[in-house]
Amino acid sequence: MNQQFNKGLILTSLGSFWWGFVGVIYFEMVTFIGHIELVVHRCLWTAVMLIISTLFLNKWKTFIKTISNKKNIIYLFISGLLIFINWAIWIYAVATNRIIDASFGYFIMPIISVLLGYLFFKEKLNQKRIFSIFLVFISIFFMIFLNIKTLPWVGLIVALSWAFYNLVRKKINVDTDIGLLIESLYIFPFALIVFYMIFAKGLNDFSLGNPGLSLFLLLAGPMTVIPLFLYVRGVELIGLGATGMIFYITPTLQFILGYFYYDEDFSLIKLVSFIIIWIAVIIYLKDLYESN
Repeated sequence: MNQQFNKGLILTSLGSFWWGFVGVIYFEMVTFIGHIELVVHRCLWTAVMLIISTLFLNKWKTFIKTISNKKNIIYLFISGLLIFINWAIWIYAVATNRIIDASFGYFIMPIISVLLGYLFFKEKLNQKRIFSIFLVFISIFFMIFLNIKTLPWVGLIVALSWAFYNLVRKKINVDTDIGLLIESLYIFPFALIVFYMIFAKGLNDFSLGNPGLSLFLLLAGPMTVIPLFLYVRGVELIGLGATGMIFYITPTLQFILGYFYYDEDFSLIKLVSFIIIWIAVIIYLKDLYESN
């Protein structure tokens, strides 16, 4: 049991590190092609990667079984739209030097998920978790009240899209990779259309004339799928409580990269708001640890 826990700990930590560090570095390196084309490549090559993994793991029977359920199809369409919004806004954040704002979203996302769990699944809330939710709203209203320009709308959309994505996925029982494949297939034709429009106008950076860059852009698929597999496998081994705490590696690394490496703006108002958020996170994590 201890060996299984350690394995889950390592896998979850690797997935969180990948999202918070490797993913940021990679996507920031290729933002020069424009965030629209980059979002297109992320959608296209994620779908291709998942098709390959489904073939390799021989999970087509699971795929057919999943799409034969009308409820799954409807919910996965909604979750597909939400994950597309999350991917698009996050890449926009990286491309426009708003990584710190995106990290804000991932800091508050688990706490928002707690609120959604209470509203939609009648999950119980204790005083500490209620106080954490209260602090999150205080932080947001603090930014709005003092200076609307500092409102991290990027982070709010990242947080809400991912929190509602998890909410929708929780309503259906499907394999993570198969669910993501179906979501990606919903997005795939629209991504192809946008890529064709970019290509027709001669604005594309992906081409046979530049094989090095094109091959590098193909990595957008693995960069999305691999950390997800690592994290989800960790959840299976050690549960949501422990992985919920480990997940904070992701926004912490994003914040460190944004502030220290990419030299992003970090005003006093944002600092105070982040301090409030960090207090909320500490209260939430302490309660999560004590209840598991």
